[in-house]
Amino acid sequence: MISLTVIVVVAVIFRKFDASLSWYDEVASINLAWITYYGAALAALRRQHIGFDSVILAVPPAFRVAAVLIAEVLVIGFFIVMAWAGLEVLDVLEGETLVSLTWVPIQVTQSVIPIGAILFIVAELLSAPAYFKAVMSGHSTEHPDIDFDSSEGDARS
Repeated sequence: MISLTVIVVVAVIFRKFDASLSWYDEVASINLAWITYYGAALAALRRQHIGFDSVILAVPPAFRVAAVLIAEVLVIGFFIVMAWAGLEVLDVLEGETLVSLTWVPIQVTQSVIPIGAILFIVAELLSAPAYFKAVMSGHSTEHPDIDFDSSEGDARS
């Protein structure tokens, strides 16, 4: 985030002196994409993505296991497909370079797609045991101030 801010501020200063940088827009856009992918993986590790664990907690405990497992399989499956598609994109982009910085291969800039997807999968797998334990014991990870009665699915503050 700091590097993105520095790039944009430096570009504004250069533009103020009528010496625009030809590469800053392209590099700033790529930097923002990298921050987004890596930030998403970090959020997954911390289980801070938008979710519906209160819906899962309202389900009887016997069905929670299946609901959590299905959700995890769907998320990990999506990111497996995304990583595979990202690798396919890298093959298609072989030999291409950035427009403003012709010495930078586009494969390097777009490698964030499969890398980010793999990091997301790793984050999901690392955080799954704690999430599973919390949900099975009736605790919401999204709303830690609310406990759900494991036998009845009723919320208590």
